[in-house]
Amino acid sequence: MARTITAVSVVDALADDVRRRLFSGELPSGTPVTESLLAEDYNVARSTSKAAIEKLTTEGLLERGAHKSARVPVLSIEDVRDIYRTRLRLESSALRELAAEHRVPAAATAANERVRQAGATIAAGGSIAAVEPDMQFHASLIEAIGSPRVEHMYRSLVDEVRLCMAQVQGRSLLSVERIAAEHQEILEHLDAGNAEAAVACLDGHLERARERLVEAIRA
Repeated sequence: MARTITAVSVVDALADDVRRRLFSGELPSGTPVTESLLAEDYNVARSTSKAAIEKLTTEGLLERGAHKSARVPVLSIEDVRDIYRTRLRLESSALRELAAEHRVPAAATAANERVRQAGATIAAGGSIAAVEPDMQFHASLIEAIGSPRVEHMYRSLVDEVRLCMAQVQGRSLLSVERIAAEHQEILEHLDAGNAEAAVACLDGHLERARERLVEAIRA
């Protein structure tokens, strides 16, 4: 049965839906994503599926070797650690600026409430439900400092970060309750103006996710 997509551009719509499936964990690491499979799955022309695959490959969400079909990247331990290290550098800088002003971004508070709400969905079996609000929480910290260039750097990481987070939550490596509690602790440190405590909390928060994913990859 063909999937349904809504779009202005069919290529963009197809790429958007495949991207959604990647982030939801529906297409796990190593899954082949071929032109013929997409063409059949979505009832589109091979040229359309080829263009969508090329778009996602350019974004780093699919990879393709010479004369090989595209597939969902298999993140190495080094990839995961570098992604999380880069996140920490950018997010900790944002926390220090926000703490200096005792500023708690409203968007971060709202996103963390959605993380909490996702807990019920996860308890019912929807293990990926927390990924997007979790990502929104962290992105809102970057956005709150109002630097277009820092936002641009962070956005360049966003897709790889989502892939990591989808793998963490897809494997049920962290409880949503703990994620939300640690987010709340970061916000409380910002409100108190305690930059180093906020950064230390963020460091531990990211380290747990990183190392559990590393352990899962190594297993």
